[in-house]
Amino acid sequence: MARRRITGFSNPTVKALRALREKKHRRRERRFLAEGLRLLTDARENGRIPETLVMAEGRDPHPLVEALEQAVTRVGGEVIEVPVEILAKITGKDNPQAVVGAFAEWDTTLAALDRSAAPIWLVAQALRDPGNLGTMLRTGDAVGAGGLILIDDCADPFSVEAVRASMGAVFTQAIVQTRWEGFLPWLRNGPGQLVAASLRDAVPYRSAPYEAPCFVMVGNESQGLPEDYEAACDLRVTMPMRGRADSLNAAVAAAVLAYEVLASLEI
Repeated sequence: MARRRITGFSNPTVKALRALREKKHRRRERRFLAEGLRLLTDARENGRIPETLVMAEGRDPHPLVEALEQAVTRVGGEVIEVPVEILAKITGKDNPQAVVGAFAEWDTTLAALDRSAAPIWLVAQALRDPGNLGTMLRTGDAVGAGGLILIDDCADPFSVEAVRASMGAVFTQAIVQTRWEGFLPWLRNGPGQLVAASLRDAVPYRSAPYEAPCFVMVGNESQGLPEDYEAACDLRVTMPMRGRADSLNAAVAAAVLAYEVLASLEI
């Protein structure tokens, strides 16, 4: 398929791509944007090919861009070339990167997860900051987690901010969006230790008896986990606060716990 060149800001394709920056349009179209050669290459290497590839005119040739274009063409996608000004309109950035991809969202259900596929899984409840969500995806990739399970009303994992913060991990991690009343019965229907940072009947995180598969759960940034959620955990751990702060950032806490779990399991 030949490239299509678009030069008008009012072009319907440009408007549709730009609209994907808003959650309501992403949900309606079930598509999302990812920007930058590194992110799109990570996607391609993990079998995620954009339905639409948008490239800036006048960019320097690059073999990775050529590989992306070939991959998109091979699966019947669309390759579009636009002036930098239009790319800026699509991304909402004054200095956009040279390539942007529009991807179809994918669904992963709890039933489709193989909990034995990884020794550790990350779980977030009511996480509202897309940067934190993206950081948790990145952490999951770093520790070899099976994926990220989002419980209740979390930020959109396919928002521009979350995708950017994930540094490509959105394409490597399984992502499940569910509710507590669906997650807990699923977890109890097989092996799995649910662990949360807590101050209620907690043990020091460095000496806790972790078991695989371990599901490390963090709560809302300002309110933490609901008390009944904590009560349902198999293990509650506490991390020392040696300064004036009384807690860690949710994504940071998840990372600290995840690495401790790996060390404990000698992985």
